[in-house]
Amino acid sequence: MGVAEMPYLVAAYVAVWIILFGYIFAIERRTARLSRELKLLKELVEKEKAR
Repeated sequence: MGVAEMPYLVAAYVAVWIILFGYIFAIERRTARLSRELKLLKELVEKEKAR
């Protein structure tokens, strides 16, 4: 690999990291949303049990 290919290697490396962080961010958002929904569902179940 010569010096001429180095910018492509760096660009590919940066692209992979950006994609990876984007994926992790999307997974974290979904996990947070599911956590909120689960909390709400638990509250609804507890209210129904109290009846």
